[in-house]
Amino acid sequence: MRIQVRMTRDGDAFIARFAPRQVSAMYEALSHLRGHDYGDTELTLLTGAGREAVDALVERLAGRHTESRDFRLTVEELHMVHSALTAVPTRFVERGGLFAQEPFHIRTGFYRENFDALASALVQAVRQA
Repeated sequence: MRIQVRMTRDGDAFIARFAPRQVSAMYEALSHLRGHDYGDTELTLLTGAGREAVDALVERLAGRHTESRDFRLTVEELHMVHSALTAVPTRFVERGGLFAQEPFHIRTGFYRENFDALASALVQAVRQA
């Protein structure tokens, strides 16, 4: 998966160019958290936003993407994505504190290091923008 993210400021928001796999990773992270039976308080703790905001962003990211494309995202939406990318792996920590790589990969289609690298790239892209 391509790691680098190109981002520019657009007023209070950011225009980010994402590769198809990056969009897919963000979608998988958010939809995984959304798919659990979390209450609004738990979802807000995990993503920084409530169900309506998460649903709206999941809907924007949904679909089969075959080419890189631009997304206009607020800092709050970027926070949701970053939080989801970093929170989802914690949902796969088994008893004894070990991370369950295989179930994570089966459910998301990615390795944990892909989520970690994309989360880090988002922070770096915002800093550079």
